[in-house]
Amino acid sequence: MNAKVNLTMGPVEWGLLILLSAVWGGSFFFVGVAVADVPPLTIVLVRVGLAALVMQLALPLFGLRMPTDRQAIRAFLIMGFLNNAVPFSLIVFGQTRIASGLAAIFLAATPIFGVLVAHFLTEDERIRPLRILGVAFGFGGVALMVGEDLSGGIGGTFLGQAALLGAALSYAFGGVFGRRFKGMGIEPVQTATGQVTASTLLLIPAVILVDRPWTLPMPSTETVASLIGLALLCTAFAYILYFELLKRAGAMNLLLVTLLVPVSAILLGVLFLNEALAPMHFAGMALIAVGLLAIDGRVFRRLRRAVLAE
Repeated sequence: MNAKVNLTMGPVEWGLLILLSAVWGGSFFFVGVAVADVPPLTIVLVRVGLAALVMQLALPLFGLRMPTDRQAIRAFLIMGFLNNAVPFSLIVFGQTRIASGLAAIFLAATPIFGVLVAHFLTEDERIRPLRILGVAFGFGGVALMVGEDLSGGIGGTFLGQAALLGAALSYAFGGVFGRRFKGMGIEPVQTATGQVTASTLLLIPAVILVDRPWTLPMPSTETVASLIGLALLCTAFAYILYFELLKRAGAMNLLLVTLLVPVSAILLGVLFLNEALAPMHFAGMALIAVGLLAIDGRVFRRLRRAVLAE
């Protein structure tokens, strides 16, 4: 049974949300650097594997140890699949075909999917009229960005965009599924450690069969540094923040982080990767932003109160 959460965020929750968005925005930059030298699945395995190793070693510092009961292990495997193995692989694959800033924009559709998933799978995050409007705006933004590439046929760019939308959908399921860890009495750092450990075990066979990493050339110093940053900062540290925020504020509030992530991802891509985005991409992001504000509802409620008070 899912535990109740506080759906109204305070200063601490907003601070965690902003910090998490900045850290995850950097992940698109690190992937953009590493993908030039290393195959997608290997990038993902190094990311979660190194993060799992560090977090397993650090867990005693928090006075904790990993749960070993069957229920916890099953939950970790499902969470690792939904929230790491599938979306991370799709994101890296997508970034072989589209710019890192655009990839982050497409992931901003995560709360749009999250509204629908949470409505059917939870009791306290049901869809409301304003959220329906938000979903409509959000999908309109996605359609605006995808439309031009789809009209020209299914090419590499469209496949990259489809991969990012698939990652967003997987994140939505992961965000809702992850709520159960609070009810199981598992702390955020334990959940983060279990998730990346499980996803490492799930990915090892695929990497051995597909990438055969022992045959790959030695990556550059920049790539190695990017992989380390991706694992320690954007995975280990980020998921401690992620599950703490999920415990405090719920799945829908957590998924709002994807509205803020594109800001840092776009800035890093433009400054260091010489990337550029078309006007329609910013227009699509604007529609997604309006949709997310409608889903959140607070801005609209405050405007309504202000109008009624006049």
